Amino acid sequence: MVVLSQPVLEDFSLVKACKAIGGVSSVIPVIDLSDPEAKNLIVEACEEYGFFKVVNHGVPMEFMTKLEAEAVKFFNLPQFEKDRAGPANPFGYGNKKIGTNGDVGWVEYLLFSTNPDFIIQKSLSVSRGNPQLFSCAVNDYVRYVREMVCQVLELVADGLKIGPRNVLSKLLRDENSDSFFRLNHYPPCPELQALRGRSLIGFGEHTDPQIMSAVRSNNTSGLQIYLRDGTWVSVPPDPYSFFINVGDSLQVMTNGRFKSVKHRVLAGGLKSRVSMIYFGGPPLSQKISPLDSLMEKGEESLYNEFTWCEYKKSAYKTRLSDNRLSLFEKAAAP
Repeated sequence: MVVLSQPVLEDFSLVKACKAIGGVSSVIPVIDLSDPEAKNLIVEACEEYGFFKVVNHGVPMEFMTKLEAEAVKFFNLPQFEKDRAGPANPFGYGNKKIGTNGDVGWVEYLLFSTNPDFIIQKSLSVSRGNPQLFSCAVNDYVRYVREMVCQVLELVADGLKIGPRNVLSKLLRDENSDSFFRLNHYPPCPELQALRGRSLIGFGEHTDPQIMSAVRSNNTSGLQIYLRDGTWVSVPPDPYSFFINVGDSLQVMTNGRFKSVKHRVLAGGLKSRVSMIYFGGPPLSQKISPLDSLMEKGEESLYNEFTWCEYKKSAYKTRLSDNRLSLFEKAAAP
């Protein structure tokens, strides 16, 4: 177990603990992908929250638990062994440092491209004992979760009544899709027990720049989303389900109809949190702009067109909490 000293705590951001909000579970939409109304419920959730939980998702539980076990095995290694898989640049093992612009959090992580061959190669430095077992666990998981996210995006197209049905999902299925996969570990921090009313930032507030992301975690809380009324709401953990985030790119492609959700993770006092996140991104050359089939007659784009590569480079130059899309918003007419 990693133990923080008080001087070390001073290197990290602390925030006031959120007050418990009655009916938190009812705030977060829960959508059954087998429900005939799922397409409409997903659109409503994307418009109102940019976030929702999916059940009956089709991802076998055995792949979820197998990968979690492999992740725990890696994060429990001595620090010098974990360091062999880093430093993250951007892929590989990272510890506390998030990006290159000064963001830090009480987190360690593994970041991968979702290319199967890349994962096989990177696994050689992650799991020296049985890299094949680790790479198979990641590739199997990513394959199923990508398909689930593509199903969600096709239901989005159905709900918006736009075509073709794969207008969004084809970007993730493209062999040149620039998608990522991330394993995050938030170690326990017993010292937090003495800081009543304060929480330690594990991963600072941000939006995801991609099209859509899917999060699954162990049964430890910590994830919070930011609501339109300015409050942070804790997301009850559910290791059997997935939480879906609308990304910045989808916000642009819907011309602001969907909103990318601001979220963060707070580190716990006594329990560690392990999360697995699939970030569905388009090919680097893909132009990001509102979908023609979604624009009404006379409606103007709220954003200047950009490629995913341009947006990605811009995002890498910003801090986590920055509004990355503001650089691409069209100036309002005087």
